[in-house]
Amino acid sequence: MSILRVDNLTKTYTSAGRELTVLHTVSFDLTAGDTFAIVGPSGSGKTTLLGLCAGLDRATSGSVWLNGIQLDNLSEDQRAAVRNQHVGFIFQNFQLLPTLTALENVLVPLELRGQRGAAQTALALLDRVGLADRAHHYPAQLSGGEQQRVSLARAFANRPAVLFADEPTGNLDPDTSERVVSLLFELNREAGTTLVLVTHDMELAAKTQRVLRLRGGKVVAAEPAFITGK
Repeated sequence: MSILRVDNLTKTYTSAGRELTVLHTVSFDLTAGDTFAIVGPSGSGKTTLLGLCAGLDRATSGSVWLNGIQLDNLSEDQRAAVRNQHVGFIFQNFQLLPTLTALENVLVPLELRGQRGAAQTALALLDRVGLADRAHHYPAQLSGGEQQRVSLARAFANRPAVLFADEPTGNLDPDTSERVVSLLFELNREAGTTLVLVTHDMELAAKTQRVLRLRGGKVVAAEPAFITGK
């Protein structure tokens, strides 16, 4: 079954009376458990594409189906409800709430869904990423790698159908990046989540099953992984 289907997606902005097309007729189809990287130079449309796939923005033309739900004509509130139910996010700058502890940050998506046993689930996830002993620390008391591991725990808290990761290692040193990437792929495998990565890191892209290359908002290549068997 298709978990994320993108059909002829185009995004055009109007600025100073001129139209600028930042994404041109992009299409792909992902199933449960697929790992997928979107790569390309700055300004190639990677983050725009990710935002459209996640329902953060609406395309000018074309369609997105996320876990069987067509996003195109949904209201902003309806798209937010779909994200809360079916989507997880990991960002380059972590996006943790500074006034909440690590545990409370992981609890947010669980409480939004009214899940029973939320505290136990959140603690188990923090333990899974090696941070059970940091549960009551605030983001400012955590290193960058620890913050990103908290964001990993939060992203998987609602067992998303699709996990979107936008430059997840962009602010981390190489050793920390390696640990975070290992955890990301391990958790993804365990949960059977479809992973969509936006990255400049070709080594990270090579760990996915499929790679989409963008340039100037257009697909210039759709490739198997650079390293076979990953």
